[in-house]
Amino acid sequence: MTSAALEHAGEPDSAAPQRRGVLFVFAGLMIAMLLASLDQTIFSTALPTIVGELNGVDHMLWVTTAYILASTIMMPVYGKLGDLIGRKNIFIAAITLFMAGSVIGGLAGTMTWLIIGRAVQGLGGGGLMILAMAIIADVVPARERGRYMGIMGGVFAFASVAGPLLGGYFTEGPGWRWAFWMNIPLGMVAIAAAVFFLHPHTATADRPKLDVAGTALLALASASLVLTSVWGGTTYAWDSAQIIGLIAVTLAAAVGFVFVEQRADEPVMPLHLFRERNFVLTTVAGLLIGIAMFGAMAYLPTYLQMVTGSSATKAGLLMIPMMAGVLITSTLIGQVVSRTGRYKIYPIIGAVVVGVALWLMSTMTADTSIVVICSYLAVMGIGLGLSMQILVLIVQNTFPAREVGTATASNNYFRQIGASLGSAIVGTVFANRLAELLSGLSTSGSGASANSLTPELVKTLPESVQHVIVSAYSEALTPVFFYLVPLMVLAAALLGFVHEKPLATTIEHEAAEPLEVAAVMAD
Repeated sequence: MTSAALEHAGEPDSAAPQRRGVLFVFAGLMIAMLLASLDQTIFSTALPTIVGELNGVDHMLWVTTAYILASTIMMPVYGKLGDLIGRKNIFIAAITLFMAGSVIGGLAGTMTWLIIGRAVQGLGGGGLMILAMAIIADVVPARERGRYMGIMGGVFAFASVAGPLLGGYFTEGPGWRWAFWMNIPLGMVAIAAAVFFLHPHTATADRPKLDVAGTALLALASASLVLTSVWGGTTYAWDSAQIIGLIAVTLAAAVGFVFVEQRADEPVMPLHLFRERNFVLTTVAGLLIGIAMFGAMAYLPTYLQMVTGSSATKAGLLMIPMMAGVLITSTLIGQVVSRTGRYKIYPIIGAVVVGVALWLMSTMTADTSIVVICSYLAVMGIGLGLSMQILVLIVQNTFPAREVGTATASNNYFRQIGASLGSAIVGTVFANRLAELLSGLSTSGSGASANSLTPELVKTLPESVQHVIVSAYSEALTPVFFYLVPLMVLAAALLGFVHEKPLATTIEHEAAEPLEVAAVMAD
């Protein structure tokens, strides 16, 4: 049981932390979430400069992959450890590890050390978002949690746009290393909020039994799957020995993981989670939405630069309508859920709206105006704001406090896997279609090829060649958005079967015994 659970067991609402204390805690959690979210995107605009200075273009992919891979692997681990020994100390440790990675990256003189720094950041970053969501569940009743979860969704949306902009600003201004150094003061503020306003850690009576074998197998399966999604169709062909081998390792590790989890005393991802209908439905829906969301977001900036002629900075600014849609909608819906206690309909509507946005984006052509494109992005943002954070709330409301961290981490783990798969699938289809459409470009007299095109180069080419390139980029990407629409239809259908359990109105935590009895009976 968590430290918060131990201190609140059996207490009425009046004994809960006062609102001011909760707000201070929440502010610290938001900073931690902002750090984790920004570092997924902040280097996207800085990478060309970084690899040029450190002479590491061949290892450029690993600057992002190292962070994503490490954070994905650590998500379930942090969730389980938080449930076993309390979240306060684990949260502080995660922030400290993240800051240590930032120092390594900020001082890096070679690509190797930069990638090591990013990996260490990921090891800490995997816990920042998960523990922040779980800590809110410790101190705020589910009925009131909607408004907080809505703001959390807004923070993620803000980071998705602010990251590339900050990366560009630091690169053109004080230097790209400030993308690392800015984490130090922000991390210290988050640690201070945890030290002074989170409830003190209370150790468990017995030494927790860590699921080492399960964690190792989950890490192996996650690493193999993420590397398959990153390398497949780009670094290696899908039918190459490397990719086939990675797929085989993923499947073998996944089977071994299920076998081990059935026998572990404290499984890192308990299989009985999957016996809960709401958990399964929301997790699968979250994975599908993650595929669509990250599949679209990963290549929209490229589309905006190549098709509309926007600069990298302007392309980032053009993503603001989507950010605004997520921020406003998630905040408003969070307030509505807290007032009414009803929540099932919103993620269903959200999945439908995201599907509509994808269909609208599939109709874009090279002549579509920027205003229309931005309106489509706003619709996408509204759909995401209606769904993503409410799905987390449903998961948390399904399980007792003893497993809130584990359930939240497991749900987000699959969403992160969906994000990796979405980027990979869309990227592979986009790249293959683009190569096909531009296959004859080098014979046009321009001397350009699909592999050498940049927004700056395109502007210097003859107008007739520009038209071919712009049309090719549009025709290569927009149909992919339509292919993602059925995923949203499936997500909406699945969410229709969610059981709308009443949201808890207190922060009283159940004892461990009823859960254990229920698990035994379920077995």
